[in-house]
Amino acid sequence: MLMGLLITTTSFLWAQKIEDIITTKEANRIERFLASDEMRGRRTFSPEIDKAADFIAAEFKQAGLNPATGNADFKQAFAMVRPKFISATAKLDDVAIEQKNIIVVTCTPALKIDQSSGYETVFIKAGGNLRREAGVFVNASKNLVVLVDESLAADFPRLAAFKRSIFKTDKSVVFILSNSSPKNYSIEAKHEITEQQLANVVGILPGKSKKDEFVVFSGHYDHIGVGKPVGGDSIFNGANDDAAGTTAVILLAKYFKALDNNERTIVFAAFTAEEVGGYGSQYFSRQFGPAKVMAMLNIEMIGTESKWGKNSAYITGYEKTDMGLILEKNLVGTGFTFYPDPYPTQQLFYRSDNATLARLGVPAHTISTSKMDSEPNYHKVSDHVETLDMENMTMIIRSIALSAKGIIAGKETPSRVKVEELR
Repeated sequence: MLMGLLITTTSFLWAQKIEDIITTKEANRIERFLASDEMRGRRTFSPEIDKAADFIAAEFKQAGLNPATGNADFKQAFAMVRPKFISATAKLDDVAIEQKNIIVVTCTPALKIDQSSGYETVFIKAGGNLRREAGVFVNASKNLVVLVDESLAADFPRLAAFKRSIFKTDKSVVFILSNSSPKNYSIEAKHEITEQQLANVVGILPGKSKKDEFVVFSGHYDHIGVGKPVGGDSIFNGANDDAAGTTAVILLAKYFKALDNNERTIVFAAFTAEEVGGYGSQYFSRQFGPAKVMAMLNIEMIGTESKWGKNSAYITGYEKTDMGLILEKNLVGTGFTFYPDPYPTQQLFYRSDNATLARLGVPAHTISTSKMDSEPNYHKVSDHVETLDMENMTMIIRSIALSAKGIIAGKETPSRVKVEELR
C-alpha cells in the first residue's frame, strides 16, 4: 500500500509541476512574440532574428540556466564565410596545373603555400567516394593538400560546393586533381571574402551525478522572412515552423530547472540558419563531443494535430535507435502516443537539425506532428499562431518532458545510430 502511494505521489508531483509550468498561457505568450509581425519572419542574417535571439536568451536567463562555456549572454556566436573565387595557380614538381583542376576551401583572401608551409598531403584514390572523403577533410580542422585521382575528374568540380558557406577558420584545404605525389609544390589562391555573423542560443542545466553526459532539447528559431504579398500579407511568420519547437525548448528549460533533479546535464538549444542549410546545428555539433551526447530530442512543427489526431506525435528515424521505444514506455497510461514517421519518402530524418548529430552516431531524432503530405500553411504566409492548436501543443510539450525522464535521470540510454547505414 505504501509503495503504491509513493508511486502515485511521485507521479502527481511530476504532473503538478508540468501543469504549473508548461501552460497554454505561457506557450501562447512565447509563440506570439516569436511569430509576431514585428519579427518579420526571423530571416537568417536579419536584424529581427537578432531580436528573437535576445528574447530566447532572456527566457533562458529568467529560467535560471547557465550559459555554455565562453558564452556569457547565452549566444553561441559564430561566423560564416563566403569566398568569391578570383584566381588560383599551382605547380607540382614544377608542372603547372590547370586552374579548373584546383579548388581551394579557405577563409584567407590571399593564400600562398609550398611544401614548407606545414600542410599535410593526403589522397582521394581511384574508386573512393569523392564527396564523402572530401567532406571529412574539409571538416578535419587541418591545413591539407588533397590530391584527387584523375579518374574522379567528372565529379571534381562539385567540390566547389564546399566553398558556398564555411565556418570561419584559420585552416585551408586545397584540392588538386592529379595522380602525382610531388616532393615540391607551390600553390596560390585569391578570393574575395565576405563574413556573416550568426548565433545559436544555448542554455545549460548541469547534471547532478553525470555532468559529462548530455541530453539535448532543440528547435530552430529562424524562418524565411518576407516575400511576395499574398492577400496583402508578405510576412512568413513561421508560427509552426519553428516558433513552436522553440517555444517547446523554452518551456522544457523552465520545467526541468524547476524540477532540479536531472542527473545528466541538459542542453537547451535554439538553432539559427536551419532554413538556409542547417548551419546552426552543424556548428553546435562541433562544440559537444558526440560520444558524450546520450540523446537529442529535436522539436519541429508541433502546433497542429498529427494524422492520428490529438495527443500524438511522430518520431523521425524511429527505426534507427531504440529511443522511440524508451519514450513510449514512459508515456504508458498518459493517453499520449508516439508513432514512427509516417512519411518515409519525405526523408524527414535528414531534413532537420537532428541530422548533423545523428551522422556522428548520436541517437538524435525529430519529434513532429506536421502532416507533410497535406500541411496547408507550411512555408506560407498563412503560418500564423491562429492556425495552431495551442492546447494540444501544450500537451505535446508536457509529454516530451515525461517521455524523457528516464534518459535525463541517467537510468535509460538509447542505442547509437549506426552511421554506416545512413544514406
